[in-house]
Amino acid sequence: MTKDVAAVRLHTPYKEIVRILQERRISALPVLDDDGRLAGLVSEADLLDKTSGEERPTGPLSGLRRRSRHGPKATGLTADAVMTAPAITVNATASVAAAARIMARRAVKHLPVVDDQGRLVGIVSRRDLLRLYLRSDEEIREEIQRDVFMRVLWADPENFDIEVHDGVVTLTGMLEQRSAIPVAERLSRSVGGVVDVDNRLTYRFDDTEGRPAFRSVE
Repeated sequence: MTKDVAAVRLHTPYKEIVRILQERRISALPVLDDDGRLAGLVSEADLLDKTSGEERPTGPLSGLRRRSRHGPKATGLTADAVMTAPAITVNATASVAAAARIMARRAVKHLPVVDDQGRLVGIVSRRDLLRLYLRSDEEIREEIQRDVFMRVLWADPENFDIEVHDGVVTLTGMLEQRSAIPVAERLSRSVGGVVDVDNRLTYRFDDTEGRPAFRSVE
C-alpha cells in the first residue's frame, strides 16, 4: 500500500481537490472528518459528475432543475458534497489477497486502509496490487521461507522444498502436524506476488485424530 497518502477534509473546495489530484498524479483522495477518521472517497469520476451538470439554464427554477437532473454532486462545491460515502475500506491487518478480493468484488480502483478506530493509515490501488506480481520468484521464495516456515510454523526451511516459478509456489516436505498444512498454504497464498500454491506437504502426526500417520493430505 501507499503510506504517504494525500487526503482532504470535508470542506476542502472543489478546485483544491482538482489541484491536488493533478499535482500528485492520482485519481482519488480520501476525505477525513474533523476527528481525522475516514468519511469518504472523492475520485475523478465524482468530480466529473459536477462537470456534466455545468450547463446553465436560466430562470428561477434552474438550480432545482440541475439538481434533479444531475444529483447533488453536480452542484457540490466541497469534498463532502461530491465524495462517495461511505468508502469501501480494508483493515490494516488484512492480507494483500483479501484486499485484492475486496477490490475485485466491489469493482473499485482504490481501497483506503484503516486501523481499528477508522483512521486512515494508507491506500491500496490496482497499480499497487499489480506491482506485487513483478516481484522475482526468489523474493517470494525467501519470504515464504522466512515468514511462513521459520517465524510462524517454527519449522526448519532446509527440510522443505519451496519452489516458485512465475509466481506459482510448490510446497514439498513433511510437517510434524497435519493441522499445520492448511496454515502453511494459507499464509503462502497471502504473500505478495503469489499467483497460486501447489500444496504437496505431508504430515508426521495427525493431531486432528490423535494417531500417527505417514501420508499426504489430498
